[in-house]
Amino acid sequence: MVTNTSQERFRTYDGVFDNFTNRTLFFLESHGHVGELSRTLFVGKESNVFTTVVEGEDRLVKIYRVQNCDFKQMYRLIIQDPRFRNIRHRPREVIFTWAQREYTNLLKAAQAGVRVPEMFAWRNHILVEQLIGDPAPRLKDANIHNLQECADDILHNYRLLYQNAKIVHADLSGFNMLYHDGKVWFIDFSQGISIESDYADEYLRRDLLNVQRFFSKRGHDMDLEDMYNVVTKV
Repeated sequence: MVTNTSQERFRTYDGVFDNFTNRTLFFLESHGHVGELSRTLFVGKESNVFTTVVEGEDRLVKIYRVQNCDFKQMYRLIIQDPRFRNIRHRPREVIFTWAQREYTNLLKAAQAGVRVPEMFAWRNHILVEQLIGDPAPRLKDANIHNLQECADDILHNYRLLYQNAKIVHADLSGFNMLYHDGKVWFIDFSQGISIESDYADEYLRRDLLNVQRFFSKRGHDMDLEDMYNVVTKV
């Protein structure tokens, strides 16, 4: 049972907490996945990201804004994935499935050896995962020690994602990777799609083009076809 004191901790701020979100947070708290939300790390159009501490461990809490999400766009993208083609065109169901897909993709990526945050919980429109660093910077904002090693690290992780997890990230860029202790971490897997999708190759090439452009702007040239072969060739 959740006490009034704990309910007050999830007061409405940043325009994200409605009664449904509060109830979902109370459930996650009662199961030991979240504590008091402390810092706001990111406020976006469709989601807000906060930190919490559970038994002395920092965690990240990502909350999709049910009232703000473009569920029509989400639906258009998610039905491209063979795993979710039976989803109904209902706003909450689409948004919850969107969060579920991110959770499932991250679990599969971790099992495949991809460097991703550890996942602790998912319920409805809320994800709880490991906080990398304090927090670690996104790759686009990082001071990269060695461009070649960084590029190789990205391709190595993407190869594991493709070959072992059978997933294409589909939204990879300097914004959706973190850089911590000289290593790259893949994050934000809500658009991650099965390689069985008819669109998988198109999204893979777009991801790799984003990576190529990222390094080109920093004076490190990469051949797109070579990158593609590193990821896809057995």
